[in-house]
Amino acid sequence: MPHTDLTWNTALLYPAPDSPELEADLGSFEQQAAGFRDTYFEKVAALDNIGLLNAIKEYEALQNHMAKPFCYAHLLFAADSGNEVYRALSQRCSELGSRLSQQLLFFDLELMEIDDDRFKSFCSLPEASNYIHFLEGIRKFRPHTLKENEERLLTRKDLTGIRAFTKLFDELSASFSYQMELDGEQREFTGEELLSLLHHTSPDVRFRAMTLFLERHGEHGIVYNSVFNNMALDHGQEMELRQYSTPIQPTNIGNEIPDEAVEHLMSVTEANYGLAQEYFRIKAGMLKMNKLRNCDIYAPVAETERKYTFDEARDVVVDSYREYSSEFGNIVDAFFTERRVDVLPRTGKSGGAFAMGISPDLPPFLLLNFTGTLRDLATIAHEAGHGLHFVISQKQSALNYHAPLPLAETASVFGEMLLTRRLLDNEQDPVVRRSLLCAKIEDIIATTFRQTVLTRFELRLHNERTGGLLSNDRIAEIWLEENGKLYGDTVEMIPAYRWGWSYISHFIHSRFYCYSYTFAELLVLALFQKYREEGDSFKPGYHALLESGGALSPADTAQLADIDITDSGFWQKGYDVLAGLIEELKLIA
Repeated sequence: MPHTDLTWNTALLYPAPDSPELEADLGSFEQQAAGFRDTYFEKVAALDNIGLLNAIKEYEALQNHMAKPFCYAHLLFAADSGNEVYRALSQRCSELGSRLSQQLLFFDLELMEIDDDRFKSFCSLPEASNYIHFLEGIRKFRPHTLKENEERLLTRKDLTGIRAFTKLFDELSASFSYQMELDGEQREFTGEELLSLLHHTSPDVRFRAMTLFLERHGEHGIVYNSVFNNMALDHGQEMELRQYSTPIQPTNIGNEIPDEAVEHLMSVTEANYGLAQEYFRIKAGMLKMNKLRNCDIYAPVAETERKYTFDEARDVVVDSYREYSSEFGNIVDAFFTERRVDVLPRTGKSGGAFAMGISPDLPPFLLLNFTGTLRDLATIAHEAGHGLHFVISQKQSALNYHAPLPLAETASVFGEMLLTRRLLDNEQDPVVRRSLLCAKIEDIIATTFRQTVLTRFELRLHNERTGGLLSNDRIAEIWLEENGKLYGDTVEMIPAYRWGWSYISHFIHSRFYCYSYTFAELLVLALFQKYREEGDSFKPGYHALLESGGALSPADTAQLADIDITDSGFWQKGYDVLAGLIEELKLIA
């Protein structure tokens, strides 16, 4: 692929940020929203069943229409946050989105207030079946919802409050470039390129890369402190207004998982921290170190770690999906052939990786920051899995398009397992097999144990912020204490790691998202075990799970693949798979 093909082709959505098509769409939304409000404001309760169904369909069509330009603006900004045109468009969409939310939020509020008997009558309408889960999801928030004027005020203030702090966090973090000596030469790195050096063979390079990355964030500690304190304060005040009992409760209600189930998930995870510590001891032995530092956790266990070209990485990922299903392979391949992937890191581009599903009738896009490591292969497989999920669920309508949050990682993590198994099954060299096993074990540790550490840290941050402003020293104490529970006496945290909390965007963008990774990883380990045992007979249930999008609750969606997430031993089964991988590693280590 020529270099130009490694950026995504956003012209699939609009020709350019100044195109008449984009302007026509953005310019039409306020009138459409006002028309919808004029038609239905304070009238929803009086609608008959057919009238209510038509109103929901109109609302859905409007939401579907708005998704395209707003996602387009986000893609441009994520690719180059330093571009003034893209920044202006992103800000315009943010402000417009706020105004539209204020205009339309009455509809959710009036749907909540429909009498229970009246709601049951509507649900009995055959044509309403597609919207029942969506409506039930809204109505669960009824005890925590304010009057319309109050809700509009909160939405309006978000623009200069929580959203402004989010934008500040994104722009500051994306603006960093780093100077570091490597192989006798002073070089400039992006944050993603610097973090990829945690896979370098030299302990000194790993230490310097992690230290430089974190200390750069520490140099802006005043800003990060302000962002985190204000995000937590804003959330705490809103929780008080809405009468939630814990900071995580609204996330759990939205995820349709009881608080006790989330606590059980994290407790089972913490009870298995010993597996991670056993692995860290094994890895220290493989690296001939007395004890790992946390900058050594992802160190290669071979003399030289293989580097992959993007063509090689793309091909092996596509083949992994195609080996499972030709349909899956074709869907994943289309991301690359249709240029719906932005591949390489650069200054101004968002760090990390994401998949963006826009709507049931538009193609999804992927953002990567590819540097050629084995872990980057796993990232491609992960984001391609998200993209696959978005494509397969396009049989749903817009309000049911997105999978419930706890299941949003299912296809992505399953794709990583497909990749790992393909690599292991096709590799005879024990040194390479050892590297592959280490990479998979480290990935499971990162997506289960580490995500629980992040969730515990986030809970403590929000709870302690209710007592007053938190200094960076106190935030660091909480951070190091929670990480220390995972590492025990097997891993030493480097001094700069006191800033390890400052760059994690999930804390800013999607509060308490992180336990969804734990949920998904353990679910997928159970699903993948079933696939290994059942073969082709497993595939229809898994396809139905992905196809259902957000039409069902997490428990009902998992049931499509014959998984019972209320089974008390369910979560432990995932850690039993991890224990088996560690035993497999011990045989060749």
